[in-house]
Amino acid sequence: MNALKRKNIDYLIEQFWKNGYMTVSRKFGTYLPEPEKIGGFDVDIIARQVKDYALGITISEDDFKDPQLLERISYLATRRTKFTQKKVLLYIGVPEEHILLAKGLIDSLSNEIKANIRLFNIVDKSLPQLDRSHETRRAPIS
Repeated sequence: MNALKRKNIDYLIEQFWKNGYMTVSRKFGTYLPEPEKIGGFDVDIIARQVKDYALGITISEDDFKDPQLLERISYLATRRTKFTQKKVLLYIGVPEEHILLAKGLIDSLSNEIKANIRLFNIVDKSLPQLDRSHETRRAPIS
């Protein structure tokens, strides 16, 4: 379970990098500190892009059974920076098989909150290794 969570956070980090964010703190990091709880809710990643900040969470199958999940998402999506009061984006990583459930959950929120949420698939990018021992070899000259 812990290895899967770590891998999902790594995929979330990649998503932040693709959007130009630099990671400030992350869970299961070697060199970066672990993010503090925000409003009593766990956050997996805090990132920044110039003066804009973003939060990142991953949602697993077990999290969908939590009755406070919608409250957690709406609370984190309405955060603002301390001094400039800029909105803080919320990136949510969801396993591929639960993306429709997550979209339905987020659609139940207000438009103001939905505009501050970025939802994406967590897809395992490791490809299965092919067993090439049974392939016939062809002569390089025909």
